[in-house]
Amino acid sequence: MTRKERMEALSDLLAKDPDDAFSRYALAVEYVGEENLDMAIDELLEVIKRDPAYIAAYRQLGQIHLKLNKTKEAKEYYRKGIELAEKANDLHSKKEMEEELEDIEDEW
Repeated sequence: MTRKERMEALSDLLAKDPDDAFSRYALAVEYVGEENLDMAIDELLEVIKRDPAYIAAYRQLGQIHLKLNKTKEAKEYYRKGIELAEKANDLHSKKEMEEELEDIEDEW
């Protein structure tokens, strides 16, 4: 399946269920793959709006903002993701984001 086909399939799923956080997140990741970071950000913010506890969206937003050299925003998304991961006892996600945040803070 091509990226375009995946994106069409995900868009179809979202047309049927706009609250499907996984499909919306997956669509955002496809946008990242296309380097369409603005659309990716829009989709990820919509994920968070509809499901504020969707931890992966915060990590992805941190990574995107880092690519855009928006370090302050990246740190904010990582910190929020870490906080949510800790509350959810998602130690794997928490550790990954802590390491990424630490890398930023070491560089800047």
